[in-house]
Amino acid sequence: MMGVVYRDLKPENVLVRGDGHIMLSDFDLSLKCDVVPRLLRHNSLPRHTAADPAPKPSSCVAPIQPVLTCFFNGVHKCQKPAGGNNGSKAESPSSSLDPEDDDDDSSSNNNNNNNNPAELVVEPVSARSRSFVGTHEYLAPEVISGQGHGGAVDWWTLGVFMYEMIYGRTPFKGETNAQTLANIVKQPLSFPRAAVASGREWDELLRAQDLMTRLLAKNPRRRLGGCTGSAEVKRHGFFKGVNWALVRSVRPPHVPKKVTPPPLPQKKKRVVVMSRKERQEPFKPRNDDNRFDYF
Repeated sequence: MMGVVYRDLKPENVLVRGDGHIMLSDFDLSLKCDVVPRLLRHNSLPRHTAADPAPKPSSCVAPIQPVLTCFFNGVHKCQKPAGGNNGSKAESPSSSLDPEDDDDDSSSNNNNNNNNPAELVVEPVSARSRSFVGTHEYLAPEVISGQGHGGAVDWWTLGVFMYEMIYGRTPFKGETNAQTLANIVKQPLSFPRAAVASGREWDELLRAQDLMTRLLAKNPRRRLGGCTGSAEVKRHGFFKGVNWALVRSVRPPHVPKKVTPPPLPQKKKRVVVMSRKERQEPFKPRNDDNRFDYF
């Protein structure tokens, strides 16, 4: 997301709208960050390895706090919320992410740039927080270790989410919460056997497993989406043929049926029927001398 680390992706927080498209709810654990938009080309995307230095964190504020951003010569300053940091650590801003730097670096190879269109990255890929938040089965290893986490945790939870949707359970669930956390940190990812009806389904399953394997990389710097966010994830073969610019215009595979609530029960009207004799008798007022005794 643009400037937001969600940190609580799970089926309970995904809602289906009336038109069939999905939306997220419950942003109580989200982390709001200041990010600087930048343009990246496919041939200039960073390739992080274990020997690479850790990326510098961008400016972050604690969850559910307003962000007051000040820009000075392309560098934004860290904003600390009033009344403490609520478990989130705000650190120094990252180095200059001015898009002009990318243009200068790529000006010597215009032919390659024409074949590799630029992509806008407006995501907190370098955000850092040390707060321990989330649901046990969906926590990323870097959250459990307490070494600091950023936007890559959302791509980890997306992998867990996909695994649960396909296989009916989360990949590292243990008998207790402590065992679950230990499995997340140490246990390698594995997939149960699945029966497929055709070669096409098998190919789709292999692409889904490859995507989950990349999303569930325990090293956040090697995790798909950890360097450039959604731009990197969208290029995976699992999403081949998806037009992301028009995804909201596509009819979803499942559209909920409109349910009409049943009508409220109506009370039966009470009807008093008088006999013919009663209707013909003259009206006689009630003669009760004690009717005002308790007035």
